[in-house]
Amino acid sequence: MMRFKTQLAPIVLLSGLLATPLLAQSDIGFKGVGGEIGFVSPQDVDTTLGLGVFADLGMVAPRFQLEGFLDYWSQTEAVTGGGEVGLRDLAFGVRGKYIFPNQNPGLRPFAGFGLGLHMLNAEVSIPDIDYGGIVIPGDTYSDSTTRFGLDLGGGLAAAMSDKTDFIGEMWYGIVDDFNQLSVKAGILYKFGM
Repeated sequence: MMRFKTQLAPIVLLSGLLATPLLAQSDIGFKGVGGEIGFVSPQDVDTTLGLGVFADLGMVAPRFQLEGFLDYWSQTEAVTGGGEVGLRDLAFGVRGKYIFPNQNPGLRPFAGFGLGLHMLNAEVSIPDIDYGGIVIPGDTYSDSTTRFGLDLGGGLAAAMSDKTDFIGEMWYGIVDDFNQLSVKAGILYKFGM
């Protein structure tokens, strides 16, 4: 254990020295809030509607924006022979966006990555089954799990006014056997401008 700490100390020290100039150029804070709507295509499930809210948390370094998010989707599908299976995901986390340089300050293309916590829930409803007067009662079963996810994506922010931006983006979430692709559009309202 002592050897591990000795090897880790120079890495931590070097990271701190390299991060100091970046932190001096940062502008972290609650810069704006927005909402979005779009389509989510979870692995092995039909495409469904997704809703989200997000917060612009400022610039960590030049061209690197930080964003907090909360996303939700739900999908219910009929099962052959009767019954339904319902799935839903409530995810929250942070994303970092690299803003590409361009000549038009009103258009900001970006690529990014993020980490999120996904609270997944599955529910199966089985109806009553009637076998010629013998009724087998139905039931509902549910299970929940929480998993970490990694988001990769990109998009475009376009200024609509001094206070609002239109955001169009696509993210691919890698969530342990429950990957999902989302295409969303939203509006960001900026504070303090």
